[in-house]
Amino acid sequence: MTDLERLNAANKVSTISIIVNVALAAIKLLAGIIASSSAMIADGVHTLSDVASTIAVMVGMYFSSKPDDEGHPYGHEKIESVVAKMLAIMLAVTAIGIGYSGIKTIIAGEFTRPGILALVAAIISIAAKEWMYHFTVRTANKIDSPALKADAWHHRSDALSSVGTFIGIGGAIMGLEILDPLASLVVCGLIIKVAVEIYIAAFNQVIDRSADKETLEKIENTINSVSGVKHIDDVKTRMHGSKIYVDVEIAVDGSLTVYDGHKIAEEVHHKIEDTLPEAKHCMVHVNPYKEK
Repeated sequence: MTDLERLNAANKVSTISIIVNVALAAIKLLAGIIASSSAMIADGVHTLSDVASTIAVMVGMYFSSKPDDEGHPYGHEKIESVVAKMLAIMLAVTAIGIGYSGIKTIIAGEFTRPGILALVAAIISIAAKEWMYHFTVRTANKIDSPALKADAWHHRSDALSSVGTFIGIGGAIMGLEILDPLASLVVCGLIIKVAVEIYIAAFNQVIDRSADKETLEKIENTINSVSGVKHIDDVKTRMHGSKIYVDVEIAVDGSLTVYDGHKIAEEVHHKIEDTLPEAKHCMVHVNPYKEK
C-alpha cells in the first residue's frame, strides 16, 4: 500500500468519525439537558473531545505521509507516533476527569434521578461508538497506523463511558443513584489501561526500538534464501513510526569481484523490501567470508 493510499484510507475513516461524533454529541447534550442528566451531558462533552482527537489523527497522517526532504532525509513517519502519544494523553486526561467527577459525586452525595430519554441516548451512543471502534480499528490494522488505532480506542472509551452512563442512569431511575458514579470509576480504570498501552507502543516507535522477533526471523530467512550469502554477520532493525529501517551485514566469498558482491547485496536489499512491506529502507553491508 502506497503512502497516498494509506492517507486516503485514514482520511475516509476520520471524516466518517467526525460526522458521526458531531451528531452523537448533539443527541447526548440535548438528551442530557431535557432529561436533567449530568452524566449524559458529561458523556456528550466526552464525545466532542473525540472530534478534536480525530482531527489530530488526520493532521498527523497528513504530515507523516509527506516525502523525504532536505530537512528530514529519513521521512516524517514519526509524526504519527507523536500524535498517537498525544491521543493517549488525551485518553488518560478524559479518564481522570470521569473518575474525579465520580468520586466527587460520591463524596458530596449529590445524586439525581434522570429521565428515560437519557437512557435511550446512552443506548444509541453505545451502539454507534462500538461500531465506530470496529470500523476504525479494522482500517488501522490494515494500514498499520498507531495514531488511527489510538483514535479507534478513543471511540471504544466513549462506548465504555456510555455503558457506565447507561448503568448509572438505569440505576438512578430505579432508585440506586450511587451506581452512576461507581460505574464511572470502572470506566476510568479501563480507559487509563488502554491509554498506557497506546502510549508505550508509540513511545517504542519514537526511540528506535527493534522490530519483534517474528519480523527478525522473517528477515533472516529472506537473507538466507539469496544465493551467494555465506553467513549473516549482523541484523539490526529500528522502528520509524509505522515503518522499519533494516541494516544487515552479510558475508560472501572473499574472492568475488566488487561487482559480484554488490549484485548479491542488491538482491538481499530488494528481497527484504519486497518481503517486508513495512520496511522503509534496507541497507546491506558486505564482508568477506572467513571460515570459523
